[in-house]
Amino acid sequence: MNDIIVQKFGGTSVADTEKIKNVAKAVLKEKNLGHDVVVVVSAMGHTTDILTKMAKDITPNPSSREMDMLLSTGEGVSIALLAMAIQAQGCDAVSMNAIQVGIITEKIHSKARILEIKTDKIKQHLEEGKVVVIAGFQGVTDDLEITTLGRGGSDTSAVALAGALKAKRCDIYTDVEGIYSTDPRIVPRASKLKQISYEEIMELASNGANVMHPRAVETAMIHNTPVRVRSTFKLDDYGTLILGANEMEIQKPVTGIASDLSRIRIVVCDVPDNPGTAALLFNELAKENISVDMIIQSYARKDLHTNDIAFTMEKDDLNKAMKVLEQIKPDLKYSKVFADEKIANVSIVGAGMIGKPGIAAKMFKTLANLGINIKMIATSDIKISCLVDSDRANDAVEALHTVFGLDSKEIAEVKGDLPNI
Repeated sequence: MNDIIVQKFGGTSVADTEKIKNVAKAVLKEKNLGHDVVVVVSAMGHTTDILTKMAKDITPNPSSREMDMLLSTGEGVSIALLAMAIQAQGCDAVSMNAIQVGIITEKIHSKARILEIKTDKIKQHLEEGKVVVIAGFQGVTDDLEITTLGRGGSDTSAVALAGALKAKRCDIYTDVEGIYSTDPRIVPRASKLKQISYEEIMELASNGANVMHPRAVETAMIHNTPVRVRSTFKLDDYGTLILGANEMEIQKPVTGIASDLSRIRIVVCDVPDNPGTAALLFNELAKENISVDMIIQSYARKDLHTNDIAFTMEKDDLNKAMKVLEQIKPDLKYSKVFADEKIANVSIVGAGMIGKPGIAAKMFKTLANLGINIKMIATSDIKISCLVDSDRANDAVEALHTVFGLDSKEIAEVKGDLPNI
């Protein structure tokens, strides 16, 4: 067999039949380079949104099983049309859904994880010279229940297939030319990155960057599969390569800046300073699948032996979290809870900051010079995140982008659904 290239095309790339024909050209260009090609496709345009609205018109609370059955039909249309378009341009192609391939997942609807991919049929078709077009975003359980993979599902499908097939590379096609140092809509002089590490893109994606889903990046990192983000409409553009940090030449301490306005800060006041208090709080939140990130416990009232516990989480989980806190109030014995929705998480990320002093100080000084107050701080080896007022988030991003030397001399072209960081 030849080297295998996995290509993934999102909904905007296959939004109509003309765009599907254009995608077929991109597929054939890779095929003509002597590669075996596997293509993963999302549903056309806003199909998923349309199907979801139809379900909600029927019932406000559709079952997760039937939603997976419904939403999985979108990719079925895309793969069949793309296979036809490839055939019309003179190359043999075959479309396959998750059942036909054998993309085996957990028995969880709407956000299943892939457990195994059976590659025998794919390899057989490739050996016959065919392009294999596979439905993204979906899987099947051992007992043939249809599942979907949740947010970023098609990216995850593509990267998982690339890993299972030991592909040379996985190309994620979109309608922009690559990954940027920050959102060009905030900073017009954002730089397009030639390369970025799995670790950096994981941190950026987890901190608000509209780029590959962290699950897809994690899968690529596990299989050590190089991933390239590139444009469907500029096939000669190299795009941005994602690979291991040890394979990169690191030139700057900070690679990108991200901001996330989807978080909310919860402060639980006057919690008894006893062993097990924090465990009780976060264990009960976890039971409701509420994920938290930044956490600060302050020893605020020594005479009363109490403190405050503050944490951030998704805004969508606020109602669930408040119900949990009300239920455990007799055990937690807090005085009050308040929620701060007008916050943003601003992060700097870079593998080059490992072991380099002064990066945090530079970030904090930059924010201080702008009069931006820092409410919470979280760090990792390659990330520093600050919680700030949401109305100052863009100011913070723009200033940090300049201070850390990420401004480009060229104005970034802004169009389409930007996979920016």
